[in-house]
Order: sequence, then C-alpha cells, then structure tokens
Amino acid sequence: MKTVIVIGGGLVGALQACFMAKRGYKVDIYEMRSDIRTMEVVRGRSINLALSVRGREALRRAGVEDTIVKYGIPMYSRMIHDRDGKRRPIPYGKKDQYIMSIDRRHLNEILLTEAEKFSTVTTHFEHKVVECNFNEGSVTFQKKDGSVVTVKADMVIGCDGAYSKVRQEMMKKTLLDYEQIFIPHGYMELSMPPAPNDKYAMEINYLHIWARNEYMMIALPNYDKSFTVTLFMPFDIFKTLTTETAVLDFFKTNFADSIPLLGEKALVETVIKNKALPMVTVKCSPYNVKDKFVIMGDAAHAMVPFYGQGMNCGFEDCVVFCDLLDKHEGDFGATLHEFTSFRSIDAKAMCDLAFYNYIEMRQSVNSRLFLMRKKLDNFLFWLLPNTWIPLYTTVSFSRKRYHECIKNKEWQDRVIQRALYISIPTLAVAGYYMYKQVEQLEVPLHEKLVQLAERFVSKLK
Repeated sequence: MKTVIVIGGGLVGALQACFMAKRGYKVDIYEMRSDIRTMEVVRGRSINLALSVRGREALRRAGVEDTIVKYGIPMYSRMIHDRDGKRRPIPYGKKDQYIMSIDRRHLNEILLTEAEKFSTVTTHFEHKVVECNFNEGSVTFQKKDGSVVTVKADMVIGCDGAYSKVRQEMMKKTLLDYEQIFIPHGYMELSMPPAPNDKYAMEINYLHIWARNEYMMIALPNYDKSFTVTLFMPFDIFKTLTTETAVLDFFKTNFADSIPLLGEKALVETVIKNKALPMVTVKCSPYNVKDKFVIMGDAAHAMVPFYGQGMNCGFEDCVVFCDLLDKHEGDFGATLHEFTSFRSIDAKAMCDLAFYNYIEMRQSVNSRLFLMRKKLDNFLFWLLPNTWIPLYTTVSFSRKRYHECIKNKEWQDRVIQRALYISIPTLAVAGYYMYKQVEQLEVPLHEKLVQLAERFVSKLK
C-alpha cells in the first residue's frame, strides 16, 4: 500500500485525505495546531465561507455533501444597504441558483471527522514542519514537547495554508517562482446576534453588503440565526477608530442601520480591542517537486476573499488532482507534473478575479452603469442560455475553467462594444428587418426572438 503524507489538517487537507483514502492509500495528516474539535477558540481567519458549485462537487465526490449542506444557509442575492437605510437586492443568477453560507470551523470539524472514519487515515496534531527532504520524500516535524521526528512517504501533499512551510522549503531548495501581495485593506469580524424573538435580525437568504466605495461591510447568515459581519477597509482608516466617539461617529455616518443590530456596546468593544487583519494573494509555480511533493489550496494560490472562491478553488484542486491521478493510473510523477501545468493557469486567473470583485462589491454595485450591464447580462442569459453566460454565473455556478471564464467575459465585452457602434438609423433598419423576419417565422414568439438574437450575436463575434 502506497503511503501519503498530508501536511495541514484544514479544509483542503482534510478533504484531500478523504479522496486519497478512498483510492486505497494509507494517509497520515500532520497538523501544526491542536485538534480544533477540542479548542474553545480557533485563532486565524474566520470569515464565513460561501460554498458554491465547485466546492459542492468536491464534497459530493468525497461522499460528505449531504452531511455538510444541511448546516448551510442558501443566499440567492446580494442585499445592498444604502446609506439612507434603503435595501435593494441584486440576484446572483437564476431563481434556483444560490451560494451557501457555512461556518468555517464547523465545516473543518466535519471533514476531519469524515477523514478519520477511514481505517487508513491517522491524524497527528501539534506537529510543526521543520524541514522537507525533496529527494527522499521525507518531512521532519517538531512536536509540542520539543522532540523531533522524521517521517517518509511515497508522496507529500502540502495543504498548510497561505503561509505554507512546505512552500517555504520549496522556495529555499528549488527553482520556484513566487509572488506575494498584501493589499492595503484589512478586515475585522463583528457579530450580529439573533433578534430578541430568536429570529434572524435581517433577511436570511442574502449576502448583505454595505458598499461605500473605498470600504465595505458584509454579513452572512449562520445556522444559529446570527450573522457573521466583516468590515473591510484601508488600515489607515482602521487606525483612526480608537475611541468610542470615533467608532460610533464612523458607523453612524456609513452603516447607521447596522448599529442597533450589532449593539453599540459590543460594536465599540470589538473595534477598539481587536486589530484589523491582513489579506494576502499568493501566486507561485511549479506546484510540485519531482514526483514526491506537491502543494495545493492556499499553499499554492492564496487569494483575497471577495469572490468567495478561495475554499471552492481549493476543493476543486482535490477533484482535479484525483481526476489526473485516475487518468495516469496512479503514476505520481505524471500526475504531479500535469497538475501544475493544468491548474496553475486557472488559480492565477482566480486570484485576479478576486481582486476585481472587491472593486465590484464595494464600489460598482452603486453604479447605474454597472446595474444596467447586470440587467443586460441577465436578459441575454435568459434569451441565450447556452451562448451568453455572465461571468459570475460561470465562476460560481459551473466548473468552467477559471481562465476560460475570463476569456468568455472578454468576448462579451467586445460584443457589447461593437453593438454600441451601431448607429440609430442602422438600429431602425435592423428593427424593421427583424419585424419582417418575425412575421415570416412560423414558430412561437420567444423562439423567434432567440433565433434572431443568435443570428445577431454571431455577426458580432
């Protein structure tokens, strides 16, 4: 039986352990932290997760989707909160399309428990990576008591997050291209408790957004009827919120409707006592060293959280990797090399999309031009569901490769730009022509419109 070491007992590491165990490998998970299932407080990022099609497909293949989604809350639309307190929804896609809010810790606990159900999976907590030997396929760990142990396996999979020790070892000992970018914005988590009647304090099936151009606040519903609220803004502004007056004045100006829901006292205490945390983007290549080591998830491609694809992208890594493993009939060398060449182009594209979506979420949703384009995209999607698919739909509600999603959006932009060059007289002539064509078609009106629209779009390609 071939042996596999998975470094990192987080979301991607636990899920990848399930995938490898299902394929008959002996798997050892090594995690630097204590077992989160025994911890009262888990330190680190706790932004709520938005589970979508890519992540759910991975969970389904691992056999744990049903166990997990029952704790999730569907979100069908963004709910935009204006400064004057008005709210307006912006749907994500069709009526049956939604992303799902789910608690990071709860999801991690479930995946660890599911991994341990396999008799071939063993978990080792409080083991810190000291050194990787890429020639021998071994890893040296330091345990909590200070002792050191070296273990060897046929393959080592690094799933140890954005500040990956495995990746650091690769940078020191191999030719690894690496890029790390910290954005000048940080985040701080707040909590919105249930309303006094033990109900949700706001509309439940929405991702709530207070978009204020330079900064924003979001709120995602939890299974216990609370909301996890996250404030994103430049560190320079966070540094000014050091007194009760400063905090309340800032929130009254920008997020007034949230104050009674968050509670003045809790809000002030949280903002003053806590420190805004950084967000980082990581791009690197290659993901593998020979046929022994490979990194995936945030270790390979950490991204800012604004598209809700960090976890979904990491989970999709597991699907892609295991599909390639099946394709190459268990050949680790061929699998690892193709995983790098196949996956790196998509991960880099998704990192760029995550940056783009921050601008959309905090600024563009307030633009009439953006809202008009959104309506146009949705109309064309309704009219031409197989031809015109909006960017967000391809990213969140399909498994189209990320870089192809971007190419599709670029093509749509070109089509619209060309269409705008058509003069009013030309449109009048085209309208008269289409009217005559419709009269001659012996099919229902909707089918006539679809046929004509497809002809028109094909001319603009």
